[in-house]
Amino acid sequence: MEPVRRRRLLRTIAALAATAALAATASGHPFHPGADTADTVGDGPGAGLRLAKIGTFAYPTYVASPRGDTARQFVVGQDGIIRVRKSGRWLSRPFLDVRDIVNFDEGERGLFSMAFAPDYAESRLFYIFYTRSNGNLRVDELRRSSSSPDVATRTGRRKVIEISHSTYPNHNGGQLQFLGASNPLYIATGDGGGGGDPMRNGQDRDSLLGKILRINPRGRSGTRGYSIPSTNPFVGRAGRDEVWHYGLRNPWRFSFDRATGNMAIGDVGQGSYEEVDYIARARKGLNFGWSCFEGFHSYAGCSAPGHVPPVIEYSQAGGGSCAVTGGYVLRDPSLSRFAGRYFYGDYCTGAIHAATVRDGQRTPDSQNQYLGLVVPRLTSFGEDAQGRLYMTSRSYGTRAGAVYRLSPAP
Repeated sequence: MEPVRRRRLLRTIAALAATAALAATASGHPFHPGADTADTVGDGPGAGLRLAKIGTFAYPTYVASPRGDTARQFVVGQDGIIRVRKSGRWLSRPFLDVRDIVNFDEGERGLFSMAFAPDYAESRLFYIFYTRSNGNLRVDELRRSSSSPDVATRTGRRKVIEISHSTYPNHNGGQLQFLGASNPLYIATGDGGGGGDPMRNGQDRDSLLGKILRINPRGRSGTRGYSIPSTNPFVGRAGRDEVWHYGLRNPWRFSFDRATGNMAIGDVGQGSYEEVDYIARARKGLNFGWSCFEGFHSYAGCSAPGHVPPVIEYSQAGGGSCAVTGGYVLRDPSLSRFAGRYFYGDYCTGAIHAATVRDGQRTPDSQNQYLGLVVPRLTSFGEDAQGRLYMTSRSYGTRAGAVYRLSPAP
């Protein structure tokens, strides 16, 4: 984490009583299962929503479920442990422990996310995204055990892709996603770190950093552990064939709307503006402008051909905001009032918003609602097989963290 952001974060933590209360109750417990309980701190009156805490964990960074599996939710820990919640009960045995291969530093390195193959029920294949000891970004393919659906096996673990990232420890990206039942895997990478994209990776289509990549992880091509879909935008053109979109700084979290396939990207800003990009499913090869632009604003004084501006921008000035945490378009049947709204937040303030987003249209303030919900140190959003929305939280400088589910207010 950059020094300026660390100082800003420490000031924010000191100002939030709710944050201190969470740290006091959870500190020192790497895993503390428990029944769902309402966390009333930060719940917004009149929003018709509440946060249900479903467990306390060490360094939670993501929540996911396989397609069609309504019984299980998987919680990814930045330290390299993935745990399972099954039919409302937390299992004591980890699904996967890869602490020995994950370079975890309590900053921006570690195990970021996981994604289940669309045919996971049959193939048992899933993928993890993490940093290696040399700082490189790596995606591995693993398989669930044939004898138990609640445990993975490391036998046959295979490297899919590894991307050089050794100069700076920050701006790693971190998201893996499949789009519905299709096989291509989408991977978000940061620009390689350092302030202002000093290596100019964002605008360089020959670099895999500062991008959304799209590969077929189960097809092998030569010495590579993946193949490239022929429909990728730069196949046969200038630029790396793996690139799907470019011009991003640190797209820590992106998602697909399960109803439309449209993509939403939360791209963390440099020091002034945070942004959310939203594009229709059919669009590809787009340039989101970094480092020529930060949000709507010129940054490096250069041109970005075909620059696609964000649909949401907010300033870091005042209020303690520091880093956007991208979320999901809500499709939870139990929260139909908010169907089709994009939920996102900020890491430092923890404030949760629900916005109307449309491709090519800036979201007006009147359609970007603060819900009165606060998740201290909001590290990520996640979605289960039923479309229910989860949020993860961690305590800076301690092992403590928590996972919440967005639920209807009683």
